[in-house]
Order: sequence, then structure tokens, then C-alpha cells
Amino acid sequence: MIQDPWFYFVAIPAVLIYGIGKGGLGGSLGVIAVPLISLVIPAVKAAAILLPVLMLMDIFAVQHHWRNANYSLLKNMMPGACCGVLFASLFLSYIPTNIVSATIGALCIWFGLSFYISSSQSIKSDLKRTFFWSALSGFSSTTIHAGGGPASIYLLPLKLNKVTLIATMVVFFTTVNILKLFTFTVIGAFDKENILTSLVLMPLAPLGVWLGVLFLNKVNRRLIYNVCYFSLVISGGKLFWDSLPL
Repeated sequence: MIQDPWFYFVAIPAVLIYGIGKGGLGGSLGVIAVPLISLVIPAVKAAAILLPVLMLMDIFAVQHHWRNANYSLLKNMMPGACCGVLFASLFLSYIPTNIVSATIGALCIWFGLSFYISSSQSIKSDLKRTFFWSALSGFSSTTIHAGGGPASIYLLPLKLNKVTLIATMVVFFTTVNILKLFTFTVIGAFDKENILTSLVLMPLAPLGVWLGVLFLNKVNRRLIYNVCYFSLVISGGKLFWDSLPL
């Protein structure tokens, strides 16, 4: 497994933040996890290590939220998500590492900035809009486990109540994470070191989800998101800069 203490210095809070998002503050909070860990290891390796941990989180989160999900919305979102995961599989398999890192950094910057400039007006759902944001969510979820950004851009204007919104995102990303197993298996990302490191981080999964459920009605959600998305822009900018051929 990974021995570098700096890895665990960033990975432990990243996993806890992701779990808190899963448990009660919305899946988009976890957008910061891979960019943070990518400061010390390659982004694809970070995503592969996190996937088994996230799937363990899914078990706890789904147990708490599945009854409240909007399954009609989920049915419409899954075709786009499947296409996004498939495209991400091809992208990770055939695109050079520096371009993958640059793309991931650009996505982080975009998701971070979109949090501050996105409209709060109510927007009706339509098939084109559903497919686009679901596909982008599947793609970004596969590459950096950051599908919560585009999923939120799609779901928030629908004005779902908070419990339904969080439950729908939990069930959506549980399904997407199962699809992503195929991607990371095909690209050979589940080597011995990555699997052992995932096992070390797994005890944090139920703790993070439990904290999210606990914080659901007790914290200033806007403040937490402001801090996390600001950090996302900074870490994404560094990832993008480091990938440039200077």
C-alpha cells in the first residue's frame, strides 16, 4: 500500500468530506476529493483508490436515503450517465496522462466557478437537458468522482425538496459507481497497491456518512460549499498548471 504520509494527510480529510456529502450535504460536496489527493499522486490512481471506498459509502447512504429518491427522474438520467461512463472509459484508456490531468483540472475549475455563477431560477426538465448533464455527470464521476457538480446543475433548478434531492443523488451515484467498476478494471487501475490502500481508508467510509447524516440539519450548508468549491478551483488550477508542457 502507499506509505507516503503526505498522501494520508490529504486522503483522510478528502474521504471524510466525500462521506459527509454522501450522508447529508449533497453528493457535489465530494467533488474536492480526487483533486485534493491528486496533489500527491496521479489523478487516475487517486480515482481508482477512492472507488471501493465510495462504494462502501454507497451501502450506508442508500440504506438511509433510498425511500425518498425520485425514481422517475433517475429513469431519465441513467441513459446519459451510461454514455458518459462509456466515453470516460475510452478517454482514460487512450488519452495521454498530461491531457487527462489538464482536462480534470479544467473540469474542477469549471465546476468550482459554476457554483458561484449558476442561476437559482426554476427550470423545467427536458430530455436534451437531462441527457447532457447526466452524461457529463457520468464522465466527470468516472474521471475524478466529481459527478455531483453537473448533476447538481441539472437537479437544483428543479426545486426538489432537500431530502428528495439528496436521496436522488445518492441512488444515482450508487448506480454510476457500479458501472465505473468496469472502467477501472479494464484500464488496470486495481493493482495490489491501490487495493490495499483502499482497504486502509475504508473504515472512514461509515464515519463520513454518519457525520453527513448528523450534520444534515445542523450546519450552514452554504458556508461549507463556499469553502470546498473555493478549494476546488485552487486545486484544479494547480492540477491544470502542472500538466502544461512548460
